[in-house]
Amino acid sequence: MYNRGVRKKSSLKYGRILLKLSGEVLGNRESGECIDPERLAFMAERVKKVHKMGVQVGIVLGGGNIFRGLTGAGKGVDRVTGDSMGMLATVINGLAMMNALEAVGVPARVMTAMDMPKIAEPFVQRKALRHFEKGRVVIFAGGTGNPYFSTDSAAALRASEIGADALLKATKVDGIYTADPKKDPKAKKYASLRYETALEKRLKVMDSAAFALCMDNAIPIVVFDFFDPGALERLMKGEAVGTIVSERG
Repeated sequence: MYNRGVRKKSSLKYGRILLKLSGEVLGNRESGECIDPERLAFMAERVKKVHKMGVQVGIVLGGGNIFRGLTGAGKGVDRVTGDSMGMLATVINGLAMMNALEAVGVPARVMTAMDMPKIAEPFVQRKALRHFEKGRVVIFAGGTGNPYFSTDSAAALRASEIGADALLKATKVDGIYTADPKKDPKAKKYASLRYETALEKRLKVMDSAAFALCMDNAIPIVVFDFFDPGALERLMKGEAVGTIVSERG
């Protein structure tokens, strides 16, 4: 098992991260594209910058830009079937991200929770760790491989399995607020929170299963604005960015 803190450069706070990205950030509502090449290239460049810093990067992508199980269930699709469709959507996004990373010179692999050996590797913890050691970005697709679990839960699970120093939840907002800052001008941003507080307040940034799993494994969660230039790099250097959820709060 990877020991947190080893092999990381002295200037870095985090040596290995699990980056959680929503599928929606890949899509373009204006053009109707599920996967916008420009947005995909932008995301790949952001990952490339921290990869060049020496950070080992794991990625979990949502599939909401293509299909979301809960949405399908509300439209007559069986929940188990819908969740399976959503998990397959994350594989499509994962392959797209791998291609985008390789296009900018970053070696990457897709590992899935479901067996589909002709297009991706099955997830095996030791193999994932070996990829990190070889300098590859690892994209974890297929959720947990089970229905009724979100990709947030999958991100928390993979972060625990690979011994990530932090789970970074990339959003369009610069942290966790007391209310939706777009709807409530009086909403205040939390600089930090304890896991228990996040669970008690039922904050919707991540689901309760993901919060609980990170809490049990002492993995800090950092919620930040992925579209803030330099935010990801500043996080790696230990600067205060976004909101951190941890044992200490």
